[in-house]
Formats: sequence, C-alpha cells, structure tokens
Amino acid sequence: AAAVKALEDADAHLRVAGVVYFGRNGLAADGPLLVKRLSDEDPIVREVAGQAVWLAWSRSGDAETDRLLESGVVEMSAARYPQAIGIFSKVIARKPDFAEGWNKRATAYFLAGDLRKSLADCNEVMKRNPQHFGALSGYGQIYVRLEEYDKAIEYFRRALAVNPNLTDLETIILKLEAL
Repeated sequence: AAAVKALEDADAHLRVAGVVYFGRNGLAADGPLLVKRLSDEDPIVREVAGQAVWLAWSRSGDAETDRLLESGVVEMSAARYPQAIGIFSKVIARKPDFAEGWNKRATAYFLAGDLRKSLADCNEVMKRNPQHFGALSGYGQIYVRLEEYDKAIEYFRRALAVNPNLTDLETIILKLEAL
C-alpha cells in the first residue's frame, strides 16, 4: 500500500522508491501501475519505470514458470530458437494468462523468421496486456518485414502512446513515412 501511494506522490524521490519496490517485488499484474510512470514528468522516474515494468511483466507469480521463462530467454539469446519456442510453449501451457510467455514466444518466432506465428502470439499478448508496448513495437517490426508500412507506423505510434520514452521509434516512423 505504501508503494502504491508513493507512485502518486508529488516528490519524485518517493515515486522512484515506489517504482523500485514494484521493480523488485511486483508481478505482471502490477504492470499498469508502472506503465503510468512511463509518462512521469521526472526523467529519472521514467527511466526507472521503463526497467521496472519489464521486471514486473516477467514475473508470473509462480517460481517454476518464471524459471522456465528465464531459461527460454537464455536459449533465445543463444539463437536456439526452436528450443526457446518449446520452452515458451511450456510457460504458456502452465500459465496461459501470463502475457510475457506469449510475448517471449512471439519474439522467438520473429527471430526464427515465422512472422505469422509471431503475429498470432502478439495478438495473444494484447488480449492479456493491452499496454504491452514491447508487443506493439513487435507488431511494427513484423509489418516492416512484411512491407506493410502503414500498419507498422500505426503499431509503432501505439507503442509510443504507451511508452513515450521509445524515442528510437520516432526516427523509424519518420523513415517509414518517407517510404
């Protein structure tokens, strides 16, 4: 309760403390509290919130599911996409309402070149977490690859609306508009 209250405090130091608390202890369900801070007037609060939201989104509330998610990320980072997809599929089977399992599998499918399956998983992410700026940006990347630039721009703008700190997207949007 104190951390929730701190998130709305006039003092930026207290807002940072609230964000840090949720970054260390929060679960995916706490994401909306942190997403609000992505538009905070204080740049430090925004920066810390950007990191904290990913940490919270990566916690399902079940230690084994979270361990599986982490092992899938390791496989994906090593470019072992089929193994990562298999692990993320297990995460989804264990916790189908856990948006980050779907998001990570969408990313693995994207990296493996299966854009249609990546799109399908992005759809599942959005059903569970409509504020997921990572999935929104993922849609944009998929549509760039598919050369559907109007759709890419639309999704990049939606990602920016949720997280205005994704300043690299502004440059990408300008380049796509020029196309």
